[in-house]
Amino acid sequence: MNRKTIFLSLLCCVTTMAAQNASDSTDVFYKHLRLNELTVTGVTGQTRLRDMPAPVSVVTPRELRAATGTNIIDAISHQPGLAQLTTGNGISKPIIRGLGYNRVLVVSDGVRQEGQQWGDEHGLEVDGQGVSSAEILKGPASLMYGSDAMAGVLILHSPSLPSEGEVVGSVSTEYQTNSGLFDYSAYFAGHQNSFVWSARYSEKMAHEYKTPIDGYVPGTQMHERAASVLLGLDRRWGHSHLKWDCFHLTPSMAEGERDPLTGELVHDYDLKTYHKQLPFQQVKHYKATWDNLFRLGSSETLKAIVAYQQNRRQEFEDDANEPELYFRLHTLTYDFRYQLSLLNAQFSTGLTGMYQESENLAEESLIPDYRLFDIGGYATIQKTLDCWTVSGGLRLDNRHVNGYGNFSGFTGSVGAVWRAVDTDDHNLNVRLNVARGFRAPNMSELGSEGVHEGTLRYEQGNPDLKSEYSWQADLGADYQGRLFSAQVSLFLNRIENYIFSHAIDQVIDPDYRTFSYTQGDALLKGFEVSTDFHPIHQLHFGNSFSLVDARQLHQSEEMRYLPMTPAPRWTSDLKYEITHHGHVLNNAYVSVGLDCFLAQDHYFKAYDTETRTPSYTLFNASAGTDVFVKGRKWAEVYLTAQNIFNRAYQSHLSRLKYADVNVLTGHQGVYNPGRNIVLKIVVPFAITQK
Repeated sequence: MNRKTIFLSLLCCVTTMAAQNASDSTDVFYKHLRLNELTVTGVTGQTRLRDMPAPVSVVTPRELRAATGTNIIDAISHQPGLAQLTTGNGISKPIIRGLGYNRVLVVSDGVRQEGQQWGDEHGLEVDGQGVSSAEILKGPASLMYGSDAMAGVLILHSPSLPSEGEVVGSVSTEYQTNSGLFDYSAYFAGHQNSFVWSARYSEKMAHEYKTPIDGYVPGTQMHERAASVLLGLDRRWGHSHLKWDCFHLTPSMAEGERDPLTGELVHDYDLKTYHKQLPFQQVKHYKATWDNLFRLGSSETLKAIVAYQQNRRQEFEDDANEPELYFRLHTLTYDFRYQLSLLNAQFSTGLTGMYQESENLAEESLIPDYRLFDIGGYATIQKTLDCWTVSGGLRLDNRHVNGYGNFSGFTGSVGAVWRAVDTDDHNLNVRLNVARGFRAPNMSELGSEGVHEGTLRYEQGNPDLKSEYSWQADLGADYQGRLFSAQVSLFLNRIENYIFSHAIDQVIDPDYRTFSYTQGDALLKGFEVSTDFHPIHQLHFGNSFSLVDARQLHQSEEMRYLPMTPAPRWTSDLKYEITHHGHVLNNAYVSVGLDCFLAQDHYFKAYDTETRTPSYTLFNASAGTDVFVKGRKWAEVYLTAQNIFNRAYQSHLSRLKYADVNVLTGHQGVYNPGRNIVLKIVVPFAITQK
């Protein structure tokens, strides 16, 4: 079935299901006066956003449905303090306040995502169309999650299950003009006689993306498929849910090679194809989750989540049938948490960890086979006293890596929120948090030995590495009024034993420079500021600015700054909400905005690892509405124009920025995508069974 046939079939499905859609006339974008009432996961369990001492950004379901991107990280990367490291189409890695890779933990449906996240060109194996909302916890979160949460945690939530007697679902589709990206997703869920179920299937495909400088870029096509099924029971005593997830991604790998005479990107096939081309990856990720919640009384709960994940990552260079690299990773995770509410306080204690085994199933290998066992215990408390909410806790972790010994960490945090003003019209909260972070070195840093094609270098691990530790202080304030709201967050992060790679004189492979891992100390500091001015209810002028200065201490000028540090970014958005209670069009809006990235002059200069990135500004526009027929919501429709003026630019966090030089123009590397028009349609439905 080709892309046009699928699209026409979906439109027919949209028309057929329209009459069944439920009303949703109260769901608007800007509920600024009620934002702090949201419940988030946080670092002490479930708590209101207003009581969180650590900075948290929340992407609501409506905002996420209106967002666009090639994957879930791309869709939420405009949040202050969050950036993405990209490799072509479909591959993005989250960067929180200048730190990424194994320093950022991704939690999906309560389970830490494990899938070779140490690699530059290894993306996130999560179906973005199955994510309903997201939380970005900025700062060390080792207290709740253990190792690898040093920079922060990205928490992804699936849609909430329906109430008793309901069947709900949705069909959605999206098309993007730049890469011809087309996706669709179908979701159904029900709740009858305490039995709950849900199912989703999604598919996404794209040909090569187009830039104003390079034209279509060979090797940037991708194909993604995902499915999930959930079965469970919801009773007065709690719930027990069993969920299975399957994710397949086949991205071609752009290398940016150019003809030495013409300067054109080299390709041996007709461009604008949806079919995979060598070299490419084949990524398969499977996850089974058993999620249980037991209510032990009116104020006591016990939560137990056990999950098994298997990640298969193959890389094909010269033969589409024989992988040159094949990693297979088995991960068993567990999370047991007891919570008690007593005397206006919340107590939580828990035990978390994982067992992991990695295998090499191809002739080449970059990291050795290994087994890992991780365990950690913690206790937290949150107490409300008049206009104060104080919280904190302690944690002890131990990670054993077969052949490399034990890595232990003692961490904790303490914080407070002062509700300086709390009235119907005005809210002012001041937040302070101090946290200790911990990260054990990953297997790539400890034991890699071989050519890493993704970084075009020979990598040599260091078995003598020690664990990283960090101290981070966060100071913030947020104000919410009827005409104006603002948030500001300042941070200072001191990291001991910061692990980084550097070039050495030893030549192992004559075609590649040799890099090895070493350690030092690092200091990161910066801030995020967001404002929203709404002189009338329908008009909103939002702005945000984020900056991070990331330095290695006691290093030369060329090695002073940490690699892959996001450039300072200013985003601005002027939005007009046309109507909230129209007969046909409801929650309609139009918006214009810009993303301004300042020049990145603080870059890792040693060994020509990075180069300066000049400033650039991208202009965008969007519109959206709910469509109602006879009082029932027929669909949500969103139209977005990205990079309206087709600006040629290179993101500082694009790995393709350092590909071959065009001998005719002198430009190095591949540019980011140009103008892109996106159409998205979401058709929800709900049936109440009596």
